Amino acid sequence: MRILGVSAFYHDSAAALIENGRIVAAAQEERFTRKKHDSRFPAQAIGYCLEEAGVGLDGVDFVAFYDKPFLKFERLLETYLAFAPRGFTSFRMAIPLWLREKLFQKDLLSKELKRFDPGYDWANRLLFAEHHQSHAASAFFPSPFEEAVVLTMDGVGEWATTSAAIGRGNTLEVIKEIHFPHSLGLLYSAFTYYTGFRVNSGEYKLMGLAPYGEPKYTDLILEHLMDLKEDGSFRLDLDYFDYCTGLRMTSERFHALFGGAPRQPEELLTQHHMDLAASIQKVTEEVMLRLTRSLARETGMDNLCLAGGVALNCVANGKVLRDGAFKNIWIQPAAGDAGGALGAALTAHHLFQGQPRKVGPGRDAMGGSYLGPAFSQDDIERGLLESGAVYKTLDEAELIAAVAQALADGKAVGWFQGRMEFGPRALGGRSILGDPRSPEMQKMLNLKVKYRESFRPFAPSVLGEAVGDWFDLDHDSPYMLLVADVQAKRRREMSEAEQALFGIEKLNVPRSEIPAVTHVDYSARVQTVHADTNPRYHALIARFHELTGCPVVVNTSFNVRGEPIVCTPTDAFHCFMGTEIEVLAVGDCLLRKEDQDPSLKRDYKDAFELD
Repeated sequence: MRILGVSAFYHDSAAALIENGRIVAAAQEERFTRKKHDSRFPAQAIGYCLEEAGVGLDGVDFVAFYDKPFLKFERLLETYLAFAPRGFTSFRMAIPLWLREKLFQKDLLSKELKRFDPGYDWANRLLFAEHHQSHAASAFFPSPFEEAVVLTMDGVGEWATTSAAIGRGNTLEVIKEIHFPHSLGLLYSAFTYYTGFRVNSGEYKLMGLAPYGEPKYTDLILEHLMDLKEDGSFRLDLDYFDYCTGLRMTSERFHALFGGAPRQPEELLTQHHMDLAASIQKVTEEVMLRLTRSLARETGMDNLCLAGGVALNCVANGKVLRDGAFKNIWIQPAAGDAGGALGAALTAHHLFQGQPRKVGPGRDAMGGSYLGPAFSQDDIERGLLESGAVYKTLDEAELIAAVAQALADGKAVGWFQGRMEFGPRALGGRSILGDPRSPEMQKMLNLKVKYRESFRPFAPSVLGEAVGDWFDLDHDSPYMLLVADVQAKRRREMSEAEQALFGIEKLNVPRSEIPAVTHVDYSARVQTVHADTNPRYHALIARFHELTGCPVVVNTSFNVRGEPIVCTPTDAFHCFMGTEIEVLAVGDCLLRKEDQDPSLKRDYKDAFELD
C-alpha cells in the first residue's frame, strides 16, 4: 500500500510517500522552488516523491492531507465572533481568502492533483488527518518505541496548541489538549516578533540569542502573561496579545510592560533584547519540564516522543532529557509543519487503514532523515560542466583525505553528498563544514559565508562513538535536536575580566578546545554521526580526527541567510561561487575556489529575502 502525504497552504509545504509503512521519500517544496518556507501546493516535492518510488499517482492508494480546513475555518469564525467588533480589519482580509481557497481546499487539492492523474478517484482516495494527529503520528510511528507518550506543541492546528497522546503499536490515542488561543508556540512567537525577528522562521534566532542575556523578565511573564499550573497546563492573558484578531502578535499593553515598541528588523540588538530572549526561553523550558514530569507521573511510561514546532527548541529538549522524567526521548527531525506531510501519510496507513506497525531493533525508521533526492555521479558532472565549474574527480579515499586536510587547514568546505535531508537541519548531506578548533571560524562563517547575524551559534557534528568524551551527553542525537554542555575537561575557564563582559561582547572569547561550536554558556547543539546512516560523512570526520585528534567538525546548512538549503549540484555551485566557501565536494568531484573562472562569481549577499 502506497500513501502520499501532503502539507501545504500555511508554511513549509512538503510531500512524503510511504510504501507498506516504510518511508520512501520526503521533501519540502522550498528546496525545489528556492523560495524559503514556500507555502504553495508542493507540486515539485510530490513529483520527486513519485519519481523516487518509481510510480505515477495512479500507483498511489491514498493521498492524505495534514489538517482539516473546515475545523480551522470554524476556529477562525468563533474567534472573530468572540472578539467582535475588534479585529474587523483582519476579518475582512481573511474571509475572502478562506471563501475563495481554503474553505474549499478539497476541491483545490483535487484540481492540483489532477495535473498528475486526471482520472484519480479523489472522492474516495483523498483523506484528511487532524493537524496534531499528523504531528503525533510523525513522532510516534517512526520512533524506535513500541509504546510512548507523544507530546505535540506548536502555534495552533485546528484548535489544539498542545496535545498529549499515548502511542501503542499501530494506535495513537489523544488524552489531553490545550486549545487556541492559549498557545506556548504563539507565546514564543510573540517574543520573536517583539525582538524584531520574523514569526514562523526567526524563533531559532531567539533561542540562539538567549544565552547572551539574563532571564530578568521570567517572573514578569509568569505574573502577567501566563497562568502556569503545576502540571504544565496554562492560560494566557489575551490583553497582552493581538494575534487573535489583529495583524501583529503583541498589543500596546505588552509593549508597555516590556518597555517600548517592538524592535525593527536589522535594528541594533541590545542587552534588553537578549534578556527578553533568555526570559521567554526559561519560561518555555519550565512549561515543558512541568508537562513532561506530569505526563511521566500519570502514565508511568518510560518513552517520550516530541513533535510540533516547539519541539525544534533543542535547548528545552536537552533540559527535558537531563531532567530524567522519561528514560528515552525521540524527536521527529521535521518537527514543524513539513513533517505533517509524513504524519498524514502514517495516520492514513496505521489509524485509518489499520495497517500493522513494525518496530525494528536499533535505530528509528527515518533513515537518518536522508529522504530527499540524490544525484548520480554522471548527473553531478553534467550539472557542474553546464555551470562552468572546474573540478577533479577523485575516488572516495582521495576525496575524504583532501577534504579532511582542507578542514584541518582552516578552510570553509561545502559538502554535498547522497540524499538531501528532510527537515530544517543539515545533517551531513547538504552542509558547510569547518574546523571547530578555530577561534575565528564562527565569525568567519557567519559574516563571510552565511551573511547572517554574528551572534548565531554553529553546531558540532561528532562521531557517535566519541560523543561522551567531548559533550555531557549519553544519548544519541542524530538530528541535532538536543543541546548539551561541552565536557568540563574540554573547557577553557574565562578570566574575571572576560566573565564581566556583557552579551555579544563574550562572543570572541574562546571557551573550549572547540570554540567555533561552543556557545557563550558552554553549550552546543550536538549531532551524533553514525557509520550506518551516513558512512561517507562518518569517514570524513574520522579522517579529520586522525589528522587533528578532534572527532568533531563544524556543521551548518549549505545556504546563505534567507536561502533554502541547496538541493541540486547546480545550487551548490552557485552558493559556492556566491560566498567565501573555499572548497566544494559534490559527490566524487572536488572544486577549489582558486581554480574557478572569476567571472562566475555571484553576488549572493543580497540575493535572497532576509529571514
